[in-house]
Amino acid sequence: MSESKIREHIVRLSKSLFERGFSVGSAGNISVAVEDGLLMTPTNSCLGFLDPARISKLDHHGNLISGDKPSKEIFLHRAFYETRKQAGAVVHLHSTYATALSCLSDTNPDDCIPPLTPYVVMRVGQVKLVPYVRPGDERAGDLIRQLGGAFGAVLLANHGPVVTAKDIESAVYAAEELEETAKLLVMLRGAPTRMLSNANVEELKAVFGGY
Repeated sequence: MSESKIREHIVRLSKSLFERGFSVGSAGNISVAVEDGLLMTPTNSCLGFLDPARISKLDHHGNLISGDKPSKEIFLHRAFYETRKQAGAVVHLHSTYATALSCLSDTNPDDCIPPLTPYVVMRVGQVKLVPYVRPGDERAGDLIRQLGGAFGAVLLANHGPVVTAKDIESAVYAAEELEETAKLLVMLRGAPTRMLSNANVEELKAVFGGY
């Protein structure tokens, strides 16, 4: 796919996320790997009103080549690309229910999104809670690198979800699935809940592959 088409996809999918409330104001950021670097939504931009020509382009070393200054979360995104070779896109949102789970003190830090539905297993996988650092802090990248590429999705404590996948469409769909599952988990809190068994999870992985 050409870079111009990728830019159009970023704008279209970002607008869709914004219009459906997955991001508000200037919250959230998206990046996509291209052959000669990285495309990323600019700092302080609104996902609902992106200009494809102003999307930031960086080289493989993180230097700005063209467009506006990239999101301050660039360190977070680059760490995913460095540690997950299958990563083609990264989506970071402040979606309501996933962010709520990132704030709850009893959220399991090693399995933030338990296997409630088959689709969260198929599209998201196990989700790790990453300790809090302020937005834009370079240490966020260090925390992601410490995971060694083992997780395709994380919750940033008191901040929100970050999801990576092979391309932007897959990453957006996975981010949406994570948010919807988080919503179910919040709705079901305190109610007797049936999770998928380990055998169920292993069957899904065997049939549908990794995330």
